[in-house]
Amino acid sequence: MRSAIQPARRVAFEVIRAVSETDAYANLLLPVKLDRAGLRGPDAALATELAYGTLRRRGYYDRVIELAASRSIVDIDPPIRDVLRLGAHQLLSMRVATHAAVDESVSLARSNGSQSATGFVNGVLRAISRTNPEDWLSRVLGAQATVEERLAAEYSHPAWIIRAFRLALAADGREGELVDLLDADNVAPLVSLAALPGLAEPSGLTGARLGRLSPIAATSEGGDPSRWDAVREGRVRVQDEGSQIAALALSRARPIRAGESWLDLCAGPGGKAAVLAAEALNGGATLVANEVSPVRAELVRHALAVFQNPPTVLERDGREFGSHHAASFDRILLDAPCSGLGALRRRPEARWRKQPSDIPALTKLQLELISSAAAALKPGGILAYVTCSPHVGETRVAVQHAVHSCSLVPLDTTGVVTSLSRNDPRLPLGDAVQLWPHVHGTDAMFIALFEKPREAQAAG
Repeated sequence: MRSAIQPARRVAFEVIRAVSETDAYANLLLPVKLDRAGLRGPDAALATELAYGTLRRRGYYDRVIELAASRSIVDIDPPIRDVLRLGAHQLLSMRVATHAAVDESVSLARSNGSQSATGFVNGVLRAISRTNPEDWLSRVLGAQATVEERLAAEYSHPAWIIRAFRLALAADGREGELVDLLDADNVAPLVSLAALPGLAEPSGLTGARLGRLSPIAATSEGGDPSRWDAVREGRVRVQDEGSQIAALALSRARPIRAGESWLDLCAGPGGKAAVLAAEALNGGATLVANEVSPVRAELVRHALAVFQNPPTVLERDGREFGSHHAASFDRILLDAPCSGLGALRRRPEARWRKQPSDIPALTKLQLELISSAAAALKPGGILAYVTCSPHVGETRVAVQHAVHSCSLVPLDTTGVVTSLSRNDPRLPLGDAVQLWPHVHGTDAMFIALFEKPREAQAAG
C-alpha cells in the first residue's frame, strides 16, 4: 500500500527537483509551492528548512551518500539522488525520527523511480542512520586530500568559491575569517525589512526589532511578513540590509539638491530602485530606472507602483546608456550583474550553479557598464558601484577601472556607510566597503562611491 507523503516534504522535494532539473530559483519557486499547497505556519517553516537546508548542504550530503552507497553520486538517477539528499538532511541535520525520514523518502522514491529504487533508498538511508553525524563528518573529512578540500566538504562550498572567498577576505584585511564566513553562509538569514523613507517607519512594525545597520531596517525572526499592513501595501519591503545600505550610500552621500536627476542603471528586480525613489521624492530629485530585461523591468514597475507618480522605467542596454545620455545624471546607481556569491545564504543553490568560468564575462560586462555610467554622469556627480559578490574580479578590478580608465575619483565610502549605520559597522579603512554575513549579518555586498571631476568633459 502506498503511504501518503507529508505535504511539507513533497513541496520541499518538488523545489529541490526543479532546481536540479530546470535551474529553478528556490527563493522564487518555494513561496508559490507553499501557497498552492496551502502550507502555513510550522508546516511552511518545515518545508522551507527541508528545501533550503538540503540545497545548502548538498555537497556534504553527496559525500556521505557516496560512502554509504559505495557508488559515485553521478551514477545515481537524478530524482533518486535528490530523494537521498533530502533524506540525508533530515537524518544528519534535523531532529527527525529515523523511521519518518526513511519511510517518507522511500515513498518519494516510489513516486519518482523504479521499484528497485525504493530498496536502494531504504538501504542507503538506513546505513546513514546507523552512524552518528559526528562520525560521518570524520569519515568525510578523512577522505579529503587537502585542507581546501576538507573545507569544501565540511562547509559544502565548491573549492573554487572557497579560494575566491579567501582572496576577498585577504583584500579586506580579514585573512583569518574564512571559516566564519563559510559557516555564516550555511545559516538561514533572518527576515530583513526595509521601510521606504517617507512612507513607513521601521519602528512601526510591531513585534519586529530595528535592524543592525540600515536606518530604515527592521528584522523579523520569522513568520509571514504580510501580517503587517505596511508590507501588504508595499510601504515596507523584504530586503537585505546590505542592499538597503547600498542604495542609501548613494542617496545620503551628500545632501540632495532639489531638481537633481538620478539613474538606477540596472534596476531589476527593483528593491534598491524603490528605496532610491523614496529618497528622491523626499529630497526633490527625479529618478529614472533602467532594466534591459523586459521581465525584470516589469518587476521594477511593480516595485515602484506604491508611489503616486512612479519613476519612469526604461528597457535599454545599460552599456549604451552613456552614449545616448551623456552627462545627464547627478547620481547613478550601478548595481551590476554579478555572480551573486555574496547571497549564498538566501540563494543556497547558487553555489552549485556558478562556475569560475563565469567570472571573466561578468567582469567584462561590469567594466563596460562602469564606462557607460561614467559617461552618463554629470561633472561633480556621484556613481555608486555595487555588487552582491565579494569576488575580487568583480570588486577591486572594477574600482581600478573606474579610477584609471574612467578618471573617476574615489569617495570616502567607509565614512558614508559608517555615518548612516545604526551601529558601528566595523569597517576597515578604505575607499570601498565590503559587507560580510559573518560580521554584519548582511549579504556580502560591495559598495564603492566615486565622483566625476567637475573639469571632466561631458563625454566622460
